[in-house]
Amino acid sequence: MRRTVLVALAVVLAVLLVAGGTLAATYNRLVNLSEQVNEQWAQIETQLQRRYDLIPNLVETVKGYAAHEQDVFTAVAEARAKLAGATGTSEQVEAANQMESALARLLVLVERYPELKANEQFNRLMDELAGTENRINVARMRYNEAVRQYNRVIRTFPTVLLAGMLGFEERPYFQAREGAEAPPRVNFGK
Repeated sequence: MRRTVLVALAVVLAVLLVAGGTLAATYNRLVNLSEQVNEQWAQIETQLQRRYDLIPNLVETVKGYAAHEQDVFTAVAEARAKLAGATGTSEQVEAANQMESALARLLVLVERYPELKANEQFNRLMDELAGTENRINVARMRYNEAVRQYNRVIRTFPTVLLAGMLGFEERPYFQAREGAEAPPRVNFGK
């Protein structure tokens, strides 16, 4: 009888150890994936900050050639301010999309001033901005890959049973704003 109790206790202890080890391994994996998502989002924020820092120089250069195009400059300034004040991921995505729209309008404005495109300072700024936009696109792609991997893991069985209890929730993808597939329409006629 005593031996049966010891065997039963050993089995229960082994099951508890395996369950505890599985829980710990699952938790650690979820933490790792969550941190990968955070890291990729930080990369997006870094590139958005780089863009944010370049914009005033670009705008001032263009202003010198097109002082009467105030609407475009106002849109860029408002988008920049919104990006600076954005707090959550969704607000930052919306602000980044607004900034892209304003930049597209600014680039259309540039097309109207061929002498501006010949300006060395402007060309350097445009190269910097183009490089930044490419970095943002790569960072977004990597972020979405990390989110996909994280969301897939927390939604698969048996992890789905533990993820909710441990406080792991789905993360949002970085998505283009609605209507982004259409080119920006700019009308300079007053």
